[in-house]
Amino acid sequence: MTNDNGTATTATTATTAITATTATTATTATTATPHDLRHAGARLAYDTQGPLPTADGRPPLLMVGQPMEASGFRALASYFPDRTVVTYDPRGLGRSSREDGRVDHDPGVQAGDLHALIGELGAGPVEMFASSGGAVTALALVAAHPGDVTTLVAHEPPLLALLPDAEAAERARAGVRDAYEKNGWGAGFAAFIAWTSWQGEFTDAYFAQPDPDPGAFDLPTEDDGTREDPLLSDRSWAVSGYRPDAEALTAAPTRIVLAVAEESGDALTGRTTHAAAELLGQKATVFPSHHGGFADESSGYPGQPETFAIKLSAVLDTNR
Repeated sequence: MTNDNGTATTATTATTAITATTATTATTATTATPHDLRHAGARLAYDTQGPLPTADGRPPLLMVGQPMEASGFRALASYFPDRTVVTYDPRGLGRSSREDGRVDHDPGVQAGDLHALIGELGAGPVEMFASSGGAVTALALVAAHPGDVTTLVAHEPPLLALLPDAEAAERARAGVRDAYEKNGWGAGFAAFIAWTSWQGEFTDAYFAQPDPDPGAFDLPTEDDGTREDPLLSDRSWAVSGYRPDAEALTAAPTRIVLAVAEESGDALTGRTTHAAAELLGQKATVFPSHHGGFADESSGYPGQPETFAIKLSAVLDTNR
């Protein structure tokens, strides 16, 4: 097992449970059943892998991203063949549509969606692995509905408001939006890479850099004319600008684990994760690989999904 601050103890049980199924999960697609839930002006698409109620009596394991959709967890879910795993597309993303007249992505609204989804599952409180913007939504969920989640592993939430250089980080975020609005997706994503990979605080040296060349990252240099990307536009600024309710989170019965990628170092989401952990009076737990370390080759930026799954299983099993 591994404890919540990343110190290695005995991971024999978790390692054995997962590696015993590696050969089949690596070659066999895990069957997921699609469902729809209509809630508050949205049609939410979600998938279940395994029975409800669960076969083993454990809570379902709900995996949450933002703006990443359910498909981004396909590799990770395959390493939990004996668990009931639930994934979903946030409102307005992927297969989920919205009729609420909005285009922004708000953690409070999406927390309400998750609350409705957990109720729809009818299996009681869930265990949750939530990554990036999904971890922000998950923290909003626990603050508003603390009885919904038994254990939350919040992986690298991009909480700019918690940084000592929050104003500069927000200025750098605006630079990503501006590059996208001016020159399109390739330029915007190149700026996003520069922003999220910068080590340490956003100093004058960061802002003195020339605009990154999308061609240097094998990104398109032509503008396709679209401006709706949730990552590069300002549509998700409510996510990265969210400030967690520390009092509500520490009072909740939910066990919260802040998880940081070992490769993040002092890059943006590494710093925000450590800041969130400090806010809640804990130390971040180190997980393998990078910010998307649970993804496989199909993502275009593969991590170490099997090793990641072993770590996640060990953390979820702690204090059971």
